[in-house]
Amino acid sequence: MTTQDSVETEYQPKEFDDAFRARLRELLVWRRDVRRFQSDPLPDGSLERLLELACLAPSVGLSQPWRFVIVDDPTRRAAVRRNFEICNAEALAAQSPDRAALYARLKLAGLDKAPCQLAVFADRSTSQGHGLGRHTMIEMTDYSAVTAVHTLWLAARAEGIGMGWVSILDPQIVAAALDVPPDWKFIGYFCLGRPEIDDDTPALERVGWDRRRALSSFLIRR
Repeated sequence: MTTQDSVETEYQPKEFDDAFRARLRELLVWRRDVRRFQSDPLPDGSLERLLELACLAPSVGLSQPWRFVIVDDPTRRAAVRRNFEICNAEALAAQSPDRAALYARLKLAGLDKAPCQLAVFADRSTSQGHGLGRHTMIEMTDYSAVTAVHTLWLAARAEGIGMGWVSILDPQIVAAALDVPPDWKFIGYFCLGRPEIDDDTPALERVGWDRRRALSSFLIRR
């Protein structure tokens, strides 16, 4: 038996017990898109530590295309805030009459109170990974960055830190305001901080915007 055969025979996969799996499910249930934040700053180094965990996310070809831009500068934050106001007004105007009033009551951004603001981009031109897995589906680069976002979301929630996705923005204006390379693909803009309230039900479901549906609504067998 070769050394390689011996290693393969002796390999034991990492196993997680029922208690861990139950807590993992609880973490997934309690992960929320937070819209209302406390303004207290997070402890020094918290965001950087969470971003280290986000970098453990899977990526196509080990490319790690995610690019994190921590936005501290008040002028750049103000530019993002102005863009949100414009885009939000346009989104409100596009709502049907029976939805417009409810839309207007939604608090869709934590830009005013969240202590941390973060933009995530995907570097489509990265040489890391040598293009593996991207020749037929270039969008796999973007998907990889999204996995980092989700990993960050769960890691933050595990520490009692809320995270909200501000999607009502013009990607080109955000990229210009943050002065990033032109070949970076904008993935999302996020607020992080301690949430004002904790709830295991999505806020949009609580206010009657829509509701979660069961797996059977999305599952197709062929």
